Amino acid sequence: GVLGTSVPQKHAFYGLPWMMGMIGAGHVGGPTVAQACATGVRCLLTAAQEIDSGLASCSLVMTADRTSNGPHIYYPNPQGPGGTGANEDWVMDNFGCDPLGRHSMLQTAENVAAKHGISTESQHQVVLRRTEQYGDAVSSDHAFQKTYMTLPFDVPNQKYNKNVTVMEGDEGVTQSTAEGVAKLRPVMPEGSVTFAAQTYPADGNTGLILTTPEKARELSRDSAIRIRLMGFGLSRSDLAYMPEAPIPAARKALEQAGLDIDAIDAIKTHNPFAVNDIVFAKQTGVDVNNMNNFGCSLIWGHPQGPTGLRSIIELIEELVAKGGGVGLFSGCAAGDTAMATIIKVGQ
Repeated sequence: GVLGTSVPQKHAFYGLPWMMGMIGAGHVGGPTVAQACATGVRCLLTAAQEIDSGLASCSLVMTADRTSNGPHIYYPNPQGPGGTGANEDWVMDNFGCDPLGRHSMLQTAENVAAKHGISTESQHQVVLRRTEQYGDAVSSDHAFQKTYMTLPFDVPNQKYNKNVTVMEGDEGVTQSTAEGVAKLRPVMPEGSVTFAAQTYPADGNTGLILTTPEKARELSRDSAIRIRLMGFGLSRSDLAYMPEAPIPAARKALEQAGLDIDAIDAIKTHNPFAVNDIVFAKQTGVDVNNMNNFGCSLIWGHPQGPTGLRSIIELIEELVAKGGGVGLFSGCAAGDTAMATIIKVGQ
């Protein structure tokens, strides 16, 4: 198995072995992986490499993070004034400061918006389109989401001996309206990005099984459907231009798969800013309105580790509903990086 998590929690030191033991698979080992918001794709690649190398024949890929209430960390320093150390709010301090350039993630979006002439109004148009697409996922009593979510979901207590609440779907999602976004002003002075045009901290858990074709047919709900990883891409943009990074990552994944962008039937992105999708569409020639059907992290939030994996699962389900096709996921991550993957769904 592979566990992806990027925000430390109590006993996270034990990582995947702890998780596997909790689900009754105490004989299973494997790595714990962290690569900020690229964690999901990195976990898929790690699982694929373990299977390809013969270390495993089947891998449970799990990603889980809690960013809405991240830990407050203290770093001892005996040489500090009075022996005091430094402290860090793991989630918010790192959103606000890249230690390499001392800039915030929001600043990277503003840099890209300024470079490519992306206005607040165009960002809001994308926000409203993404809100509409998310509405498609929750329509008809969450019909699309129920293809990969257990809904309603009974939430147990820590002892797993009774339920404490029931989740009907995603929680904390803000549905933007044209009237609402028109009232917003950019967060930064002289900027263009409003609160509506960026995502927000969220919590999540996501999992899938990666295995051999033979084992997949045995485990699948529909053995006639084949889902195949075609390629991966990794890139890093210029310092403080993070929203540009998914573009070269996508191109590298396409190159590894032997495809061009015209061969792609569905595209999903991790888009912490609406700017991400606008510049991606401009540089690749795709229609920004046709990306991210049925939801994206701009709307349902930013759980870091699970972000990419949920988007990939949604991409798979979209392709299954289409009767097959080739999908692309690409998403940025801390440090002006990005990872991408190509997935083929067919009979």
